[in-house]
Amino acid sequence: MALEHAILVSLDERSGSGYELAQRFEKSIGFFWAATHQQIYRTLKRMVELGWVSRHEVAQDGRPDKKVYEVADAGRAELARWLASPSEPETLRHDLSVKIRGASLGDAAALTGEIARHRDLHAERLDVYLAIEKKDFPDPSALSGRRLHQYLVLRGGVRAERALVEWCDEVLAAMREDDRR
Repeated sequence: MALEHAILVSLDERSGSGYELAQRFEKSIGFFWAATHQQIYRTLKRMVELGWVSRHEVAQDGRPDKKVYEVADAGRAELARWLASPSEPETLRHDLSVKIRGASLGDAAALTGEIARHRDLHAERLDVYLAIEKKDFPDPSALSGRRLHQYLVLRGGVRAERALVEWCDEVLAAMREDDRR
């Protein structure tokens, strides 16, 4: 997925300034697609040039005018094209897996600490997702359309984080058992 498509989805949900968009990335979309403020602003500029988004200025008292972006017809057409195109399944690829594979080549005790740290970070993210689910989606059976789709993505995150916590627990238990042998 290109950053452009994540921005189009976000702006279609709600128009906003580059700053507001960056805030959304930090609080929601960023859980699934990360981008820096600079990447977002560069991409917005390119999307305006492509005609995918339009920009208008809103006057503010005592501050520079705010540039507000919204999806243009060409952006909706691009989003529809992208949504209909096939995508590749995600590949599990991260440093921790390679480190575990090579654990016997280095300091296994230090690696165990790193695995525990990852486990705790995944558990924290899982708690955040569960809090969002409880606050924003108290009755999933009543959801439809955009709200249902947002909920389903969040549920994917809940399942992924839960699986990573369980996997880290499994790895830690196996490595500790191996140390006792």
